Order: sequence, then structure tokens, then C-alpha cells
Amino acid sequence: MSDITRGGQFLIKETNCEDIFTLEDLTEEQKLMRDTVSEFVDKEIWPHKLRFEQRDFALTESCMRKAAELGFLSIAVPEAYGGLGMGFVDTCLVCDYISGATGSFSTAFGAHTGIGTMPILLYGTEEQKQKYVPKLASGEWFGAYCLTEPDAGSDANSGKTKAVLNEAGTHYLISGQKMWISNAGFCSLFIVFARIENDKNITGFIVENDPANGISMNEEEHKLGIRSSSTRQVFFSETKVPVENMLSERGSGFKIAMNALNVGRIKLAAACLDAQRRLSSKSIQYANERIQFGTPIAQFGAIRYKLAEMATNCYVGESAVYRTAKSIEDRIALRMEAGETHQVAELKGVEEFAIECSILKVAVSEHVQHCADEGIQVLGGMGFSEDAPMESAWRDARIARIYEGTNEINRMLSVGMLIKKAMKGQIDLLGPAMQVRDELVGIPAFDVPDYSALFAEEKVMIQNLKKAFLLVAGGAVQKYGTELETQQQLVLAAADILIEIYMAESAVLRTEKMASKLGADNCQAQIAMTQLYLYQAVDKIYVKGKEGIVSFETGDEQRMMLMGLRRFTKYINPPNVVGLRETIASKLIAENEYCF
Repeated sequence: MSDITRGGQFLIKETNCEDIFTLEDLTEEQKLMRDTVSEFVDKEIWPHKLRFEQRDFALTESCMRKAAELGFLSIAVPEAYGGLGMGFVDTCLVCDYISGATGSFSTAFGAHTGIGTMPILLYGTEEQKQKYVPKLASGEWFGAYCLTEPDAGSDANSGKTKAVLNEAGTHYLISGQKMWISNAGFCSLFIVFARIENDKNITGFIVENDPANGISMNEEEHKLGIRSSSTRQVFFSETKVPVENMLSERGSGFKIAMNALNVGRIKLAAACLDAQRRLSSKSIQYANERIQFGTPIAQFGAIRYKLAEMATNCYVGESAVYRTAKSIEDRIALRMEAGETHQVAELKGVEEFAIECSILKVAVSEHVQHCADEGIQVLGGMGFSEDAPMESAWRDARIARIYEGTNEINRMLSVGMLIKKAMKGQIDLLGPAMQVRDELVGIPAFDVPDYSALFAEEKVMIQNLKKAFLLVAGGAVQKYGTELETQQQLVLAAADILIEIYMAESAVLRTEKMASKLGADNCQAQIAMTQLYLYQAVDKIYVKGKEGIVSFETGDEQRMMLMGLRRFTKYINPPNVVGLRETIASKLIAENEYCF
């Protein structure tokens, strides 16, 4: 198990392209499942997009039941509890392709299969799993997750909902208010977090939805997007919950909540991918059909720029999501081979890659918003109309940067978790950081390496970008020590560097693997997308690195660090960026869709 790359180790350990999983590696069975899910979306979801924008909650529930009939709700559930028992990659694949048409259905699906079901699977007793999971897997029951309160959002452990043990010791009486509860309007079961007495940490409970048992709700919320996703406030008034419905141990609720969110974050990233594919395809098709000044607007450089950027972000997001999903799946398998139960193995397997899950949540949620925004721009006035899919997609995409932990929280988490792993000795950051400083004060090498091989320079650049992160983050840690977490703007800058490294490296590895099988000549657009994203990542990393260095260092030390940052973000042979976009756009326009 120790030979397998651990979460966060991508920063200090070079990964071979043969060791990652990509969409091109899907088995025939996985391709069939992908196509089945896409067919379901094309038939049951996409034709009804306007109805989803009209707060048709019954339609969302109906589509959830149809998804259940096809087994889509049970992908991640072990066979022992009525599920299909498929792997983590399969889980992400279904989340990906079932989420392309509307955020309303995507949210209902994700809330049920993720945070509505996984806490019981990961933390429930055998009795709890046997009682509840088969109903959730089959769609007989739907689940919801009650964590957020009016005064407890990002600070989830500050919730005021109380759980009081009755005199007989048989039930807890739960009282409190929860808000922004997805699926509340049609769920049968809540995962509820409440505080027992004056415990430091909250506790999780499985609560059946019974209005006669002190459960009431406000009307449906009016929201910017995901309009047919049922979202209500839920009130508990001495709701009786059997003591055997406590999840895990008393006081373990915060841990349950955080680990459930780790799973939710990578699934959310996956759920943003097919939306980008569909929006890109719609934009390409419109650009090919729309004639202005006697020419299809797809021939104008300003439009080609947008199409290339939209497709590039989607391709890179795919690369990183499926790389991480397979890493998690492999870690789960190794733990099970070592004798752990599926429950423990999955919990620890996902927890191992919590850093990557936060990175993905931030990057891909921001990519899908940008994609929808540019889609509106390509369609112009038509894009602003409710008759086109861009307007609703733009509104739906906005929530992705908020739920499963805001992107600001996840940025800080990614760096904070990395530093904690280093302090626990799980990742050696100190050694590589010291090597970077030694390299800066040493005599630089002036010989020019041989960059003739595909991605030779790009791979050197990735390694240098990792040095840039170690330079900036190492300097910040040295300056502030354990107080670094109070310097949020510096942490956010470091997180942006970390994110760009992981996303860019994932694209390089995917395309390198593809080119080694198919030949570089058959992957020109993919090569161009990879080089374009990396070029832009380098610029972002330089800007964020400089911002950090000048904010915590002065004098000669600052000058040395800035010199090092310039060295680590310098191309020997910078690519023709306009040419890269032209290569990408030409492929897209010729195929008349997102075709990667």
C-alpha cells in the first residue's frame, strides 16, 4: 500500500502517465453505462428543460423515480444492501453524464446518492444499513441532509439544534431549525446533525420524515437557479428519534459531515462536466449556423477563442476528475485486500484524497460557470433568452461554487490539509522545500535540455511549478508558522497555485498517455488544449506567487524569492497561443460538437 501515491503526494512525486486512468480507458461495460445514462438524459431530462425552470418539483421527483428504475441510484451501494456494487470510477461516471441537462435534477440526484445515502453506508451499523440503504438504493425512499442552520453555514460545528435523551433512555428528542435542505419536499429520511447537551462536537442521527413526529417545513425557496430542486427549511420540535438511530458515536457528527462532503466534492466536480460538454456543443453548433457579415460566426477569431477555451477547461476537468476517481478506487481496493471492510475502506480511501477532492470542486465549478457565461456570449442576445439553454445553465452553475463548502473554504482546506499531512509525516514537504532554497542559492545550470520529445518541456515546467509552490508556501510557513491559517489571503494564493499544478499535470498525463497509444498526429487538438491550459496556468501561478512573496517578505530575501519564481515560471520555448486555439477551434467546428 505504501508504494501507491498518497493524497497530496502529486506535489513531490512524479507520476507516470501509464499509472493514471482517463476517459479513454473506459471498459466496454463502462461505455455502455455512460451511453445508457446519456440516453436517459436525452429522453427524460433535456426535452423538459423549460419545465424544470418553472419550479416543477413533481417533475424532478418523477425523473428521480425513473432513474431509480434504471438502477442509477444504486451504483455506489454494495450488493449486500440492494445496490449494484460498482467501483468509484463508475460512480463518478454516472454523476458526470446524468448531470448535463439541468442543475435541478443534478442536485436532487447528487443530494440523494451522496450526502443523503453515504453517511449511512460509511458510518451506519449493520442494522441501520440493512434497514435503510435498500430503500434508498431502490428509490422507494429518498434522502436529504440536514446540516446547515441560519447561524451555522461554513462553521458547521456551531449548530444549535439540540438532541435531548428522554427519561426512559429510549429516544432522543431533536429540536431546531435547518435550512437549504435539498430534496426536503419529497424525502422520506433525513440525516440530521444535532448537539447533545454541551458536547464540543455535533452528533449525527437518522430521522424518518413523519410530520406527525414534530417535523414541519417552510414553503419552497425561491432561488436564482436549480429552480425545480426542492429546497426548504425544516423544523424539528421534540422529534422522537430512537437511540439506535444515532450515526456512529456520540460527538462524531462533525467528522461524518466533513467526510461526507469529501465524497460530495469530487462527485460535484464530475457533475459539472457533462454540462460543459453540452454547452460547448450548443455553442459550436450555433456558431456554425449563425451568419453575420455573410460569414458563419464560427469563422471569427473572437468566437473561436471562446470555443477553444470552453473545450480546454472541460478536457482538463475530465482529466483531473477521472485521475482522482481511479486513485480513490485503487486505494479502496488495497485497503479491502488488506482485510478492511468495504465501509472502512471507502471512508479512508476517499479521506486519503481529500486535498484533491477540494481542488477539483473549486476548479471544475469555476470552469462550468465560465463555460455557461461564454456560451451566453457566443449566442449573443439569444443566449440571454430563456428559450436557449445558456441562461438557465448560467444560473444553475452559480450554486456549484457555494455548496459542498464554498470555494473559498475549499481553497483554504486544500492547503491546510496538505500542511497537516506534512506535520504528521505523511508527506515530506520540508525536504523538497529545502532543496528548492538550495537550488536558488546555487549556481544555475545554463545548458539547454533536449526538449524534442512530446511534452518534454511541459513536464519540466510542471516540476518547476511544484518548486514555485514549495518556494511560496514554504516561505509563508516559515514566516507565520502555525498562524498561517489566519493569513487567509496568502493561503488563497497558495491554493490557486496548488490547483493549477494538479489540473495542468492531469491534462499532460492524460494526453501523453493518449499520444503514446494513438500517435501524436492523431491527438493534435488534445495536445493543443494541454499546452494552452499549462501556458495559462504558468501565468496564473506567477501572478499568485508574486502576490504572496511581496506580501510576506522584504529586502534581499524577497528579491531572491522573486528571482526564483521567475526562474520556475519561465518557458524556454513558449507555445504559439493563438495557434493552439486555432487548432482546437478548427477541430471543434469541423466536428460541430465537443468531440474529445
